Amino acid sequence: MTRPSRSLRILVTGGAGYIGSHIVRDLAAAGHAVTALDNLYSGHRWAVLGAELVEADLGDRARLESVLGDSGFDAVVHCAGHIWVGESVANPGKYYFNNAANAFRLFDLCAQYGIRHVVFSSTAAVYGQPGVAVIDEDQPLAPINPYGASKLMAERALQDIAAASGIRFAILRYFNVAGADAAARIGEATPDNSHLIKVALETAAGRRSGMQVNGTDYPTPDGTCIRDYVHVDDLAAAHIQALDHLANGGDSLIANCGYGRGYSVRQVLDAVERVTGVALPLRFGERRPGDPAILVADNRRIRERLGWQPRHADLDAIVASAWRFEQALTSGRADLAKSA
Repeated sequence: MTRPSRSLRILVTGGAGYIGSHIVRDLAAAGHAVTALDNLYSGHRWAVLGAELVEADLGDRARLESVLGDSGFDAVVHCAGHIWVGESVANPGKYYFNNAANAFRLFDLCAQYGIRHVVFSSTAAVYGQPGVAVIDEDQPLAPINPYGASKLMAERALQDIAAASGIRFAILRYFNVAGADAAARIGEATPDNSHLIKVALETAAGRRSGMQVNGTDYPTPDGTCIRDYVHVDDLAAAHIQALDHLANGGDSLIANCGYGRGYSVRQVLDAVERVTGVALPLRFGERRPGDPAILVADNRRIRERLGWQPRHADLDAIVASAWRFEQALTSGRADLAKSA
């Protein structure tokens, strides 16, 4: 696919966060004028590479109107949101206000201010428990936790606002994101993290005394959950390609972002032990509420429509990149450790 003929002015919400910062990095490297908008609830100033940072909250309508109305953006990449399944079950209102209501406002203001292209960070959690080994985009949407439900509400709002306004959009449904920037400049530093690879690496680095495996009785070969792990660099590339697609006149689309291959919790922990050389102190507990047994992507649509070609699909390589970043945090590298 050809690149846009001109530099685009792009707003990335959540641009100081884990995924958003990698997207900002790649957009800036591609020659676009990028602004990251982040309230720094879970993002970090040091994570914004090559872009302007606007510290603001999506819940502040007046501030958001000012940012969108004064800057002449061509596109918005919406990454800001809460992401923890367990927290969404315990505190659903937090997720509906932030992930759904704030997205409604953002998409509506995009339409009002003539922003024609929107890429939305959604999630495989919108599928719930589909009952098939590999999930395509036409599976029924039946989320089983407030996190997935809040993202599905935002998806529907974007489609309806786009139909009324002429916005063209790409909704990218992430599977399990992991890994870090090859130079260990940015990576997953979200506080109170519950992502498996992050928790395992913090344990290997001595930042946690141990970790728990949530559920060993799932209907899977080894009894633990199976997930499709996608490297954050490949995910960032999908956003760049989605924007290129829209800017070059492509139709709106909804697409999965995953590799089409799953690994169990036990397999991931084995990979962490191989990469780090550390035997992890493990505890085994009950299933976590809201967790389906298997989530693996059918990724044919994103490959065919965007020409997406993953480059980092090896599990050990994903873990190794995340481990280099974790070691940078642990070593006290000043620009990272002071804000992690």
